[in-house]
Parts: sequence; structure tokens; C-alpha cells
Amino acid sequence: MRIGEVIGTVTLSRSCPEVVGAQWKIVVPFGLDGLLEQRRGDAEEVIVYDEWSAGLGEWIAFSEGGEAAKPFYPDLKPVDAYCAAILDTIEIDHRVTQFQ
Repeated sequence: MRIGEVIGTVTLSRSCPEVVGAQWKIVVPFGLDGLLEQRRGDAEEVIVYDEWSAGLGEWIAFSEGGEAAKPFYPDLKPVDAYCAAILDTIEIDHRVTQFQ
């Protein structure tokens, strides 16, 4: 599970029937430094399948790869990244981060 900020939306002219009804978001993932400083991530953008309607600037938790398709089992959908949650707040335990 990763955390990222929604910076845009993808508009499709055609799509697979399995993914109709959801949105596709452009998300910039946060690294640990970005989370600690609450600044925009510096990683490469990811296109995320979003059924929760996350808005621009919102932070989301998303999964990637094989884990992204798990919520749809047994009817798997062709997604590489899935929005699992829209985050209201994030609390970081600094005792854990000092060892990394």
C-alpha cells in the first residue's frame, strides 16, 4: 500500500466493459521524506483506478500490481493500481522513522 496525491484525471474515449463506471486518477506517490514534510511526492506518476471519486489534491492510499486486482476477485479487472481509501489525516510515529 502506498500513499499519493491526486493531481489529475484521465479521460478515456474507450475502455473495457469491466472498468466502466469508475474514474482514472493521476497520482504522485509520496516517499517517506515527502510524508514527513507534507510536500508533493517526487516519484513517477501512477494511473490509479478509482471507485471512490477522490478529488484533486486529496491524498489516497493505493495498491499496485497483483494486489490491485484482489478487491474484484473472482471477477478480476484489468487494473495495475487501485484506490483503496481517501485519507483525511496521516499520523507518523517518529520512533519508527528514526531507524530507517
